[in-house]
Amino acid sequence: MAAAVETMAYAGEVPWHGLGKRVSADLTPQEMLVEAGLDWKVGLHDTFSEIDGEKILMPRKALLRESDNKILDTVGTGWNPVQNDEAADLFEHYVQSGGMKMHTAGSLLDGQIVWFLAKVDESFELFKGDVVDSFLLFSNPHKYGKAIDVAFTPIRVVCNNTLRLSLSMGSKNAVKLSHRKAFDAESVKETLNIASMKLDTYRDFAAFLGSKQYTRDTLIDFFNQTFPVAGSDPKKESSKNAVRALEVVEEQPGTEFAPGSWWQAFNAVTFMADHELGRNVDNRLQSAWFGTGVDMKTNTLKRAVEFAEAA
Repeated sequence: MAAAVETMAYAGEVPWHGLGKRVSADLTPQEMLVEAGLDWKVGLHDTFSEIDGEKILMPRKALLRESDNKILDTVGTGWNPVQNDEAADLFEHYVQSGGMKMHTAGSLLDGQIVWFLAKVDESFELFKGDVVDSFLLFSNPHKYGKAIDVAFTPIRVVCNNTLRLSLSMGSKNAVKLSHRKAFDAESVKETLNIASMKLDTYRDFAAFLGSKQYTRDTLIDFFNQTFPVAGSDPKKESSKNAVRALEVVEEQPGTEFAPGSWWQAFNAVTFMADHELGRNVDNRLQSAWFGTGVDMKTNTLKRAVEFAEAA
């Protein structure tokens, strides 16, 4: 199986997944695009089927990467491709004003998913040293059935645990954009200003979780719900991952911050998702930002708040 990460560039410290090419920390979005190997266009091309020696025009289009003529997918005739340089342009104003810095950019699944991650000039600190930085993740999929998405991504510095939270705050500010409509960059830019509010909300969640203590029994119940036993073996009370989580909660980086709290229990799950689960590191990156890891971590945050409220 091909590696999930096709090309990638990063600025500053080596990212938590350890992948990519290191570049200068002061690149413009367009310069980051080039360094990350994303300076290519996609185009729509007719597809044909040969029947009895005759070429018949098909209703679907081939989504073609024009740099190497690679077919990324086949899409309907109403598909509106968004070019990678259009996505990079969204960050230009914020980078020039000093509100953001380009952090990483890359291509997953042989070009089917392109992303840009920018560090926002905001962070918070709790528990006398536990720092969480703020990032914006823009994904530009060249794949049928996937929408353009902008998400707020807080990263806990001490362990590089990530979380991907939608910037959507109701239907008015939804940021998932269908390829069946023309790309409206201005509507996306409006949603970028929501990040500060999202960071404040996440800080409140973190502070609350850090103020509530778990017991051994409630912690086991929490991890059993997060990592349920596969199948219906009545003799097996906890899955392998649930047992491992009980170890991680005591071993993970940053255990000195709010020890014994639901903040630590929640971070044990995000640590496992980012650093331990999955076949290899690049598949963990794909899962953490665009796959099953996204829902698992956001659901775990909700579950941790519920357990903390009951504590």
